[in-house]
Formats: sequence, C-alpha cells, structure tokens
Amino acid sequence: MNTSQEEPGVGDFHRSRKLETLLGEMNGLLAMCQEEINRQYTKPRFPLLLLMGAPHSGTTLFMQWLAESQQWAYPTNLISRFYAAPYLGARIQQILIENDIHGEISGFKKTVPFTSTLGKTEGALAPHEFWYFWRRFFPLQPEADVVLAEKLAQVDIVRLNREIAALEAALEKPLTFKAMLLNWHIPFLDAAFDKVLFVNLKREPAYVVQSMLDGRRKRNGSEEFWYSFKPPEYAWLKNLPPVEQVAGQIYSIRQATDAGMAQVDPARTLTIHYEEFCRDPAATWAELVEKMAGLGYAMQREYTGPEHFHAANTIRSSSARWAQIQQALTDVEHLGSRPGLQSQLRR
Repeated sequence: MNTSQEEPGVGDFHRSRKLETLLGEMNGLLAMCQEEINRQYTKPRFPLLLLMGAPHSGTTLFMQWLAESQQWAYPTNLISRFYAAPYLGARIQQILIENDIHGEISGFKKTVPFTSTLGKTEGALAPHEFWYFWRRFFPLQPEADVVLAEKLAQVDIVRLNREIAALEAALEKPLTFKAMLLNWHIPFLDAAFDKVLFVNLKREPAYVVQSMLDGRRKRNGSEEFWYSFKPPEYAWLKNLPPVEQVAGQIYSIRQATDAGMAQVDPARTLTIHYEEFCRDPAATWAELVEKMAGLGYAMQREYTGPEHFHAANTIRSSSARWAQIQQALTDVEHLGSRPGLQSQLRR
C-alpha cells in the first residue's frame, strides 16, 4: 500500500485557488513595506512562547486558552492572510475590527472560543497556525518537514527576529505561536531567539492516533491519504497501512520533540500533559507565570479562565480497531528502541 499522496482536502478543507492567487498577489505587493518596517526593530522585547509537539494533542485548545486570557498576542485568522507582512496585517486588524467603535464593519465574527475542527478556528480574531509565515523562513523538504543542514545554516535569523519584533510592537504583548512545523529544529530555534519558552504539549498517544485517523477521513474523505506533518521516516512509513503509518508518525514526532527539548536549558522549557491541563488549567497558568518570570517577564498572576476543560479522550473506535492502535504503538516503540535498529525507521 502506498498512501504517499496528500490530498488537497474535501468539503470545508478544500483549498481555494482564487484565494491563494489573491493572497500571493497581495503579499508580494506588501512584502517590501514589511521590509522597511523591519528595519526599525532588532529582536522581540518579550519572551516568545513556542508551542511544540504532536498534532491533535490539544495544541489548538491551548492556543485558544492563551488567546482568551488577553495576556498574549498571537497570529489571528485575519493576520494570517498577511503572512509576508504580519505587521501590516495587525494594523489592518486594529483598524477594521478592534477599533471599529461605531460598528460600521460589524460582519466579522471576532472569535468563537474553544471550538475548532482539525486545528482550524472560527472568527477573524481566533488563533491561526501561521504555517505560511514559518515556511517563508524555513525551506522544508517536500518529502519531510525538515530543513537540510546546509539550508538551515542559511536561514535569515536576523530578519526573522526583526519581523517577529515588528508584530510584537504592533500588538504590544508577548507573542505565542504554534511552531510544531519545526519540531525537528528546536535547538536551532533556541539559538535563534534571545528569550523563548518552548511548551511541549503531550497527550496519551492512542487517543492522538485515533484522532489523527479521524482527521484523515474528515480532511481527505479517506484514511488512505497522508495528513499533517511528515517526519524524516515518511519515505518508509508511507508504505504501511494507515494505523501503522499514524503510530509511526506520532512516535517520530514525540521522539524528535523530546530530544530537542532535552538540548534546551530547562528554564526555557515546559512540558504540559493535555489531560492534566484540562483537569486543572489554573495549575498550568501558575507554571507559565513562574517560567515567564524566569525569563524576565511578569505575567498576570491571577488566573481568570475556565476551571476545567472536557478532555476529548474517549474511545470512538471499535474494540478491534482500538486494539490495533495500541499494538501499532507498542510495535513502533519497540522497533525504535532496539539497539542497532534506531535508524530502521529512517530507511
């Protein structure tokens, strides 16, 4: 079986060629303006919060939680349209939505809190993944979401810092991003940013695999097509059945994220378990307050958010499929940990 193709999506997940053309034209025109703005900045004033880890591990909920606290700035669905000129996107957002005091432009949905579908949020001010922005700076391989060493050495860190600093200046708060697209390059990001907090969000792997398989069906209409990040082992994984593919995909991502986090100063890392976060978000807030203080930023200490969230850890698969998921995870972990076979997954 070969499921190496990644479908463009069905239904609500179909990509609009017209929109892509319009966005490309607009961003091409605005990019030079952004370059002029970048020259006014050097690096972010506040610590960055970069969210790492496997997809379907609660990362969107976590971003929405940060957004609703009003203590963080983040790329919104509106700003994401300006991926080559985020400062200008932020200013347009402030003009059209945040300062529309007479309600003359009232058709925008500002946000729909704590709801999403496959990481997609609803509302102009809801958090966005911002992948187009990161891809501008990091030339990922077509067969894997990694950057070759020689290309990584050419990444324009100065420009990246300037552009993020400009967005921060427009929004006037610490910035948080989903950065899971770069799970394999955490040490590079650590060296690139003066002040950064890496948050590794983890969820019980079997539920992640189940959710990812659901995501394949929703996005592509079938489990047979690849969905989400491609690890370095993609060339090997793509020939396996869907359950084994996803188990290997999640195992690889978690291994890479853990290895990257281990190379970073513990003062700049925080591991959060989805189940514990849902049970007691106030405790997670307290951890964030402490970590950010260590990086020189005083957050609001009082927690004012929801008391808890419903953890979506329910078995929706048949008993046979659930057993298959668990066995696939056991097999891939055993294969990845056997002496002399650590590289087997990469063949």
